[in-house]
Amino acid sequence: MDDKNEKLNNQIKIKTTDENKAPVAPLENAASSEKSTGLKGNERKDGRFSGRPSFKKRKRDDRFNKGEKDEFEQKIIDIARVTRVMKGGKRMRFRACVAVGNKAGKVGIGLAKSADVTAAITKAVDQAKKKIVNVQIINGTIAHELKHKFGAAKVLLKPTKQGTGIIAGGSVRIILELAGIKNIVGKILGTNNPVNNVKCTVEALGSLKHIDIPNKSVKPKASNSDNKK
Repeated sequence: MDDKNEKLNNQIKIKTTDENKAPVAPLENAASSEKSTGLKGNERKDGRFSGRPSFKKRKRDDRFNKGEKDEFEQKIIDIARVTRVMKGGKRMRFRACVAVGNKAGKVGIGLAKSADVTAAITKAVDQAKKKIVNVQIINGTIAHELKHKFGAAKVLLKPTKQGTGIIAGGSVRIILELAGIKNIVGKILGTNNPVNNVKCTVEALGSLKHIDIPNKSVKPKASNSDNKK
């Protein structure tokens, strides 16, 4: 057993001495390597660094920074403070009624509540844009006379000739201006509640009959009898 242990110890000593005697490659100076290759540190030939992950630059999205104007114009019709009776007491909120239109045949209204006035207005505007009504305007006025009822509200709308203007009062006038109608006569016959009158006016404009207008630029075709003459 002693002879075997001595042989193993001799073999281990020989291996360690061989490893210590193995030639080590000389380290290149970092400054000299940069001068010879023209690259910095761990930079590769393709311009990227081997030690860092490569990231692609994203294109900047400037859609929200352009300041694009909204096509719809908005007007506040009514702001009211409303309360709701709860278990612990009364809960106060604000209700906003806003009308939206592009003055080219599109109009809509929105009614929303919130704890803050500005939040109620923004919610009402978003709601109004989802409920847009298309109105046919012929020579600055509507196609025919109209009498509409919504709840306790009654509205009468009459077409007029050019130069008359908008003869209407209250909330009805705001809706007609935002719709883009320039010559019309409107009359409130029912309640004085602005919210109901606005809803009645928008429903009345939405129920107008669509009339096909002939295109004057297209000339009628000549008949065969005219060609023979």
